[in-house]
Amino acid sequence: TLLPVDSDASAAHLRARLRELSGADLAVIVSDTFGRPWREALANVAIGVAGMDPILDYTGRRDANDYELKVTAIAVADELAGAAELVMGKLERVPAALIRGYRVPPGDAGARKLVRPGERDLFR
Repeated sequence: TLLPVDSDASAAHLRARLRELSGADLAVIVSDTFGRPWREALANVAIGVAGMDPILDYTGRRDANDYELKVTAIAVADELAGAAELVMGKLERVPAALIRGYRVPPGDAGARKLVRPGERDLFR
C-alpha cells in the first residue's frame, strides 16, 4: 500500500467520514513504521493527524517538585500510534484501532507539527 500524498488531509477526510457515519467526534491518526536513530527495531509513528494536537507541551508548567519544565513536550500522536500497533498487529491485517480513555489535547495542527525544523535537525 502506498502512503498518502498528504497524510494530514487523509486523516481529516477519515475523521469527517467517521463523524458523518457515527456522529462521534473522533481524533484520527494515520501511522506508519519508522526507524529511529540510535535505536534498534521499528516503532509506529503518526504521519497524519486530525482532530487533536499531536504534541502535549508541558513547557512552563511545574512538576511535583515545583521545578519549571523547560523542554518537556510529549509526542502523544506517536505514542498513541505505537499503542495502536500493538493491538492491531503487524501481520494480522487489522486496519484500525479505537483507543478509548485518553483525553486528546485539543487542536488541529496535523502531524507536520512533529517534524523538527531543519535548523534543529541533527541529520540534515
